[in-house]
Formats: sequence, C-alpha cells, structure tokens
Amino acid sequence: MAFGIKKEEVREWKRKIDKGEIAFLTHYWLDDRFPDCKSVTKAGCANLKQLAEWGKKYGLKKEWIHIRKDGYSHFDLLGDKQKEVLVQEGYSDQLLQ
Repeated sequence: MAFGIKKEEVREWKRKIDKGEIAFLTHYWLDDRFPDCKSVTKAGCANLKQLAEWGKKYGLKKEWIHIRKDGYSHFDLLGDKQKEVLVQEGYSDQLLQ
C-alpha cells in the first residue's frame, strides 16, 4: 500500500523519466513481505539499457527492473540499498523516517 505522495511529485518523476533521466520517487509504503521497510524509492528511466547500466554500480540486477507497459519502468529500492542510493545520488532529502 502506497501513501504520502502528491500527484505533482508523480508528474515530476514521470516528466524526468520522459526526458531520459534517472528519476527518483520516494513514498511511504507498507507490505507484509517487508515488515522492516516503511518506504520505497522508485528509480526509473525510459531507457531500460541506461537504467540497467546505472543499477550495476549499486549491485542491482537488470532482472530486478519492474518493467511497465506505460514506460515508467523502475527499480524498487528498499532498506539499506534505498539509503545507500539516495545518499550517493544526492537525494538524501527523500529519506523518510
């Protein structure tokens, strides 16, 4: 279940993806499969090859990309990996408590 996100934040994430950028969107999220995680960051890009190459530097496998027909494919980043990526990419302001 996703919550705590504004429509404008989603539009901005999609706009960056449409421009070919690696874009980040963090929101609160609850899932019984991940009881210790309270948020998720979606790292997306329209160019799947570019996204897979970007993910390699963080140990992310291309098989982990959530492929979406609408063009907003992304990695879901959780826990320590989420924190590592957001800090390294300069988006530590997206870290949610």
